[in-house]
Amino acid sequence: MIVFNVMRLLTPLLSLLLLAPALGWAGDPLFKIVISVVGPHNLSFLPIDLIPAIGADRDEGIEVQLRHVEGGGLAIKELVSRNSDFTAAGFPALMSLKANGGDLVGVAALSDAPQFALVVRKSLEHEITRIADLKGRIVGVHTSAVNAKTMSQQLLEMLLKADGLQPREARVISTGQDWTRRAILLDSGQVDAIVSEEPFATWLLQQEKGFFLHNLADPDNNRDIAGSRVLHATVATRPDVIANEPEKVRRLVNAVRRSLRWIVEHTPEEVVEQLAGLSEEEKGVVRVCLRKYPRLFSRDGAFSNLQIAETNQFFHAGAPEATAVRMEHLINDQWAGRKE
Repeated sequence: MIVFNVMRLLTPLLSLLLLAPALGWAGDPLFKIVISVVGPHNLSFLPIDLIPAIGADRDEGIEVQLRHVEGGGLAIKELVSRNSDFTAAGFPALMSLKANGGDLVGVAALSDAPQFALVVRKSLEHEITRIADLKGRIVGVHTSAVNAKTMSQQLLEMLLKADGLQPREARVISTGQDWTRRAILLDSGQVDAIVSEEPFATWLLQQEKGFFLHNLADPDNNRDIAGSRVLHATVATRPDVIANEPEKVRRLVNAVRRSLRWIVEHTPEEVVEQLAGLSEEEKGVVRVCLRKYPRLFSRDGAFSNLQIAETNQFFHAGAPEATAVRMEHLINDQWAGRKE
């Protein structure tokens, strides 16, 4: 009888030990990893937001903590300042940082297509019909930074140059990531246009606050845009993390790859249900974007030679003085891999 009772007590414990590998732990403490990322709810970085939501981190024996900020420049600053172990930001911003003396390394690709749109205030529909009409106008970007010029800044400057304007001929201000604030800025006339990522751009369109003057995700818009297949979102870290904690890098990249595969294997409806803090209206906008752009995300996290060439072209078009800064020198593909 005593043996029987002991076995009854041990059985649940044995079951837990057998399940431990599947739960992502085997008695060892989880690696805690902090990621600074643009958001929340910025579609470009959705694979990062999903990692803790679907348990992809615990499957790799790590615990991911997200530090959301309002723009790529701030996300990079958090990593440089050692407030985070990794960041998720636009790759051209990493190149801008390098050109200004910084040093970060990309370890995985998140996106397959960039998601920026230039949204102009609805009331200006008949006044602004081309990029050159933004001369003297106020244009919002997520954040404005000098040491690591964000991708939204770089894209705006490229669009202005492509239509014969110098970047200084439009006034640039920071708008942050808040949905309502952007709508108020457009509605009130405090900005004439906003360079916006998804799903915010589509939401502004649905709210009839603005119209698309240019959509980087639309190939028909990009015939004259250098590097339109630029690598938008990437995971990066500091060289010292790679040198001193390579196991953290390996596990995080594996968690990123799990998240990317999960997106491929699930419907937009299932993806949206994993996102906390969204209203029903906002969930609807995200679903629309996921259906509208089925190839937003990388399928495997690998860096592609095509994106490397396009990213170099994109960055150098806006920074011809920094041609020595090249994407292939700023990546470590030993964990995510490389492909054509």
